Amino acid sequence: MSADSLLTGKLNVINIGLPAFADDLKHNGANVTHLDWQPPKTQDPAVLKALDALEAPEVAQRIDDANELAIERMNGAQPFLIDVVRAGDVIGELGEHVVLHAGPPIDWDDMCGPMRGAVAGALVYEGWADSLEAAMELAGSGAIRFAPNHHFDAVGPMTGMTTQSMPVMVVENRAYGNRAYCAINEGLGKVMRFGGNDESVIARLKWLETVLGPMMGKALRACGGIDLQNIIARGLTMGDEMHQRNVACTSLTLRELAPAMASVTSDADLLSEALAFMGGNDQFFLNIAMATGKAIMDPVRGIENCSVVSAMCRNGTNFGIRLSATDTDWYSAPVEMPSGLYFPGFSEADANPDMGDSTIVETIGLGGFAMAAAPAVAGFVGAGKASEASEYTKRMWEITSSRNLKWTIPALDFAGVPTGIDVRKVVASGLPPTINTGIAHREPGIGQVGAGVVNAPMSCFEQAVVALADAMEVTR
Repeated sequence: MSADSLLTGKLNVINIGLPAFADDLKHNGANVTHLDWQPPKTQDPAVLKALDALEAPEVAQRIDDANELAIERMNGAQPFLIDVVRAGDVIGELGEHVVLHAGPPIDWDDMCGPMRGAVAGALVYEGWADSLEAAMELAGSGAIRFAPNHHFDAVGPMTGMTTQSMPVMVVENRAYGNRAYCAINEGLGKVMRFGGNDESVIARLKWLETVLGPMMGKALRACGGIDLQNIIARGLTMGDEMHQRNVACTSLTLRELAPAMASVTSDADLLSEALAFMGGNDQFFLNIAMATGKAIMDPVRGIENCSVVSAMCRNGTNFGIRLSATDTDWYSAPVEMPSGLYFPGFSEADANPDMGDSTIVETIGLGGFAMAAAPAVAGFVGAGKASEASEYTKRMWEITSSRNLKWTIPALDFAGVPTGIDVRKVVASGLPPTINTGIAHREPGIGQVGAGVVNAPMSCFEQAVVALADAMEVTR
């Protein structure tokens, strides 16, 4: 093209980066092709080298093929709530003096206040210590074995305590035959998941163990289980996102389960007490959603070349993720502090950094990823105006491989929730996963002090990108 024609002829422009430039050119009659590109946010040479290697066409195709299999397994899952049983009867190695906790591996010396408080309460609950003081001493003596729930097909909210006598709900993924476990939600107020450990907390856990758990288990066996895929799909159309808001799904589950509980229970007072507890706990479905997430994501583990995140969790000290391609390896970084709203009398100065296995619901596209379905949550957790809730979901589409075929959001013209967190996209875009969460007091024994949103630390995903490149042997 000559200099004269460049100035007077019709322009054919390729615009890279900011779309506003393309809009201006189009407005002035230019033929514009816009390339939506931006440089990676990271400046780490090892991460940039890994990203560059993973973007090579042949390598990227191998990853995309593997991710397609992961998405097929996620969309093809068939989770059913089938039973409630004693944890020690179904979780291998969960015996005397073994405590499972939320998040990646952690030792007693590194545990935060509410985690320590919950551990002490769990030891008293099991009868391994006769006081909280004795429990603290026992926990620090080396006589207790600590391990993540995720190592035993389980998950737990906040502190995530799972010990042998606790009743756990069983979710079976009938498409792949695997099962996942989660304790029953304790309700609101001072509870062990937020570090509570006094006599009222222990008494409630004993009631779950001796009354509600066995009743639910008997009812579920009698009715053949509950299809959770459909309940979640309906809940999304009724304002739930399955992390901070579970009102609709709790009600739908209670409607399914109540007739079966009535048919297997002869004591009217116990039945009334059980139904009142479930119906009065808006977060009852949260733990079911968590076991659902674990049951859906475990078949995604161990897919060669797959860049999809198979688990996210935190223990109040560190945030950890697992990558499908590297299966059981953890990539961890210091956990961040939630931003949100606090109960009267509390402030950020009282708060503990984020914790819990409940981020498994974001891993399957719910919670913060499905905020558009639950605009009321945006204001409650301090995430902005209700009208801005859809922006959270749209941002999460940018870091995921696909959209769920069955879980759709009416406010987004029934588009599917973001599905399959891709570590390449997280690192390249600089957009961390958004997580809805509760906030615990930093001291043991006090409990919940607020709710909010928190970002997953980018370092976890950068580590996973480097690990993926190493596993694929593309940076040597």
